[in-house]
Amino acid sequence: MTQRAYVIDQMISAKSIAARIESLAREIAVEFQGTDKLVVVGLLRGSFVFIADLVRELDLPVEVDFLEVSSYGDAMESSREVRVLKDLRGKIEGRDVLVVEDIVDTGHTLAHVSKFLKNRSPARLRTIALLDKPSRREVDFAADWIGFSIPDEFVVGYGIDYAQRNRNLPFIGKVRFTEG
Repeated sequence: MTQRAYVIDQMISAKSIAARIESLAREIAVEFQGTDKLVVVGLLRGSFVFIADLVRELDLPVEVDFLEVSSYGDAMESSREVRVLKDLRGKIEGRDVLVVEDIVDTGHTLAHVSKFLKNRSPARLRTIALLDKPSRREVDFAADWIGFSIPDEFVVGYGIDYAQRNRNLPFIGKVRFTEG
């Protein structure tokens, strides 16, 4: 795939993200108060920065696991076909589970993953997404917690990529394609 020329305009600052994560962590701690250990499941690859910052803010005993799913590849649009590329290492039956997603766009990925994991009989399964694009929703699914609702813009940064680039940006940026 040939990558088009683009610039990145900051949309959500690193400081705003950090403040929102602190707030979300407090809400999650209340929800899962009394749990013996919360299994926090990050959806790779985009959630890795978010999950790292989120678990550091959680005042709960946590276990971290990862599930790798794909519906994008290097494309800018979802294929709507969700494939599990890497399964969990641990068991979640009878355990409290929080699924961490970078961005909810069409809703296909998080809906598929939630159904996939519910079949493993967790005690509770909740979902959180850093970003939500409600205008793009094709599946009737809403995460239990949302960091930020954003318009239908192509974004990168804070773990989110464009063709495996820009994951390391400390902020969320809007991609603006340029001529040439």
